[in-house]
This record gives sequence, C-alpha cells and structure tokens, in this order.
Amino acid sequence: MPLLNEKAEADSSDFALRWYKVRNRVKEEFGQRPDLNAILFIIGMNEVGIVKEKWEKEEKLNLMHVAVCRLLSTEGYYKLMGTDEESWPHYEAIKGIPPLSMKEQEELLKRKIVEYFETL
Repeated sequence: MPLLNEKAEADSSDFALRWYKVRNRVKEEFGQRPDLNAILFIIGMNEVGIVKEKWEKEEKLNLMHVAVCRLLSTEGYYKLMGTDEESWPHYEAIKGIPPLSMKEQEELLKRKIVEYFETL
C-alpha cells in the first residue's frame, strides 16, 4: 500500500515540471526566464490586449493587478464586471481570500498561472 505522502510528492513533482514548462515558454517568447512578477505582467498585458515597449510604473502595477484578479476569478474570488473605454478589464471582489502566508500566496499564484498558460 503506497504511503499518503507519495501522492503529494508526485503531485509536487508534476507541478514543478508544469511550472518549469510555463517559465520556459515565456523565456522562449521574451528571451529571458521570468520571475513571478514578470509573468503576472505578461498575463496582464494579454488580458488588456495592449502591448507596448514602455509602461509607466503605475500601469505595470495595474497590469499585475488585472492578472491577479483574472487568475483568482477562476476560484470565485473576483468577477469580471466589464471593460472600460481603453479596454482595461474591471473586476469586483466577490469573496475574501483566506489569510495565506507569502509562500502560500506564491504557490497559489503559480498554480493559477500554470492553469492559465495550459488553456492558451
């Protein structure tokens, strides 16, 4: 009979490979291996549908916010309310996100990023 943690280890190993594939895919597209924030920025650009060379700091933060809302909308935390005249999506918080440690937050976002890229 297999140990319970063998499944957790297999799941963790499978996820690590899927995360690696996402980072490699982005690296091939943009020329360097991205960190979590860079991937959120890219998702935000994809969701807004605007690509440009130079973004202001506030715009970058807004793009990352759009990405987080989009990713967590699949868990029911946010709902897309529509887009504005500049094509920026606007989300409404539906339910509170449970308190998570920084490591847990990062893990959740990574998992949602992998799911996002696997559906593209």
